[in-house]
Amino acid sequence: MSKVVIKGELPSLNEYIKAERANRYAAAKLKKRYTALCSVYARASHNSGVEFNWPCKLKFTWYTKNNRKDADNIAFAKKFVLDGFMKAGLLGNDNRKHITGFQDEFAVDKRNPRVEIDEITEDEDA
Repeated sequence: MSKVVIKGELPSLNEYIKAERANRYAAAKLKKRYTALCSVYARASHNSGVEFNWPCKLKFTWYTKNNRKDADNIAFAKKFVLDGFMKAGLLGNDNRKHITGFQDEFAVDKRNPRVEIDEITEDEDA
């Protein structure tokens, strides 16, 4: 199974909104920074032989330091991940022709926060 692991916690929707309101360019800078970070991890995985069979569903497992952030705010970071996948050449486009659905799971790992992105194969849906 193909899996990309991005170390650390990505910004939540609330953090992104706060940046938008603080400065005209702050949210764009934040998006650019975290898209580039996700791209680095995606490219490293791709170079190690990770391939996804498009179209497919993606499973995101979000490991955070604690339970303080709401799940919907955490999952907002998919935007950074998918744009990073495109930038790294792992994904041609993040439209619905390539991505047919998402599954999100949430867990706490205070020592190793991260997001793991797996391809959900047909067998796993049955």
